[in-house]
Amino acid sequence: MKRFYFLFTCLSIFFSLITNGQKKEDTTSILHAFKKGRIEGHFRLFYMSTNNDESLSDYYALAFGGGLRYQTKIFKGFQLGIGGFYIWNLSSSDLTKPDPLTNMMNRYEIGQFDQTDPSNKKDMQRLEDFFIRYNFKRSYIKYGKQVIKTPFINQQDGRMRPTGEQGIWMEINELKKTKLEIGWLTHISPRGTIAWFRGASSIGIYPAGVGISGEKSDYKNNLESTGIGIAGITYSLNNEIKLQAWDHWIENISNTTLFQADGEFSIEKNRKIISSIQYIHQQGIKHGGNTDPAKTYFDPSQKVNIYSASAGLQLKKSTIRFNYSRITKDGRFLFPREWGREPLFTFLSRERNEGLGDVNAFTINFLQTFFHQKLNTAVGAGYYELPDVKNVRLNKYGLPSYYQFNLDLKYAFGGLLDGLNAELLYLYKKSGGSTYNDLRYVINKTDMHQFNLIMNYNF
Repeated sequence: MKRFYFLFTCLSIFFSLITNGQKKEDTTSILHAFKKGRIEGHFRLFYMSTNNDESLSDYYALAFGGGLRYQTKIFKGFQLGIGGFYIWNLSSSDLTKPDPLTNMMNRYEIGQFDQTDPSNKKDMQRLEDFFIRYNFKRSYIKYGKQVIKTPFINQQDGRMRPTGEQGIWMEINELKKTKLEIGWLTHISPRGTIAWFRGASSIGIYPAGVGISGEKSDYKNNLESTGIGIAGITYSLNNEIKLQAWDHWIENISNTTLFQADGEFSIEKNRKIISSIQYIHQQGIKHGGNTDPAKTYFDPSQKVNIYSASAGLQLKKSTIRFNYSRITKDGRFLFPREWGREPLFTFLSRERNEGLGDVNAFTINFLQTFFHQKLNTAVGAGYYELPDVKNVRLNKYGLPSYYQFNLDLKYAFGGLLDGLNAELLYLYKKSGGSTYNDLRYVINKTDMHQFNLIMNYNF
């Protein structure tokens, strides 16, 4: 990998400094496509600190990284892209040691580095983009390592590096008011890792919780699947209403279908009523990944139904939204955490309702911009009514009901510091359910504060 970065850097310099002294340039050549390609750079500094209950361990991590990305100019419809990133652990808690009272490992800060090897502090580099893309009309087909965005497979960019995917992805924009997205993925590089894994092998890299019998889940490296098929359609009914339908098919494991409608209705100048509704259905395929119930991921006896809704008011510089989500008692909502964050309207950064059933979630979000939209402020608060932590059939990770408050400030610099962006995220979580005086249900879950400072410089 070090050789790759050295070669990539040399190529980048070569293509950016290649001689311009030629009087005539053949714009139809491959060389022209390489010379006129685009180079992008990114530096990222990320400080994260989690303060747990007084008797439990606290954690911190300071990470720094940088990367380059190069993409050729279009040549007869084709483009090539390559890019990678390197991470340094500047300072952190000892992430190899469990908390002495609960024997639980760190949950958040390890995601800044290599979750598969908490002792790794130096050799953290990843080839993130390596693809060929064919453009036609307003559409494209892309094959190789890339980053895609769907309701369930997405960047989940809350650590140093996002989740990456490998496979073929197609976006079609030839139909009026309609966008089609179709893909087949074979490999995943989850957020907080530096390697690429076959799709099924990436499930279980994060903590796996317990099965519906209460025994520790044992599906890591025990699932069989050839890949992930995805299809999505987005249709603009008119200027006010947009409809979406998605299907995520994990071969031999599960199928997840989503339907969503979003509306924006003007009531007067600079004022809109905004609303969204969503329905999600999940079911297992065959044995859910393994014929052994102790090693399967999605128990075929469970069916999942989720309803989510959001409504609010959008003004010129501010927005307020009220949100509700209901996961029924039919089964646990399951989708690999390694692949992306959930699309529920009640989602707040740093916690999820994946792995749960019989959930009632209520949140309110307020957004306000200042200084000509250079400063964006977001406040979120919510209450999540969850099944009892000992109800293993509907509570995979032993998460009690909880209250959560988030404050997120983002500032985009200009002038001399153009390209620099800063973010400050603070959150507080308080338990709202019984933990039976067992601190395993508390550490890194409730009764905690977390501070995040993120600096990004893009050029």
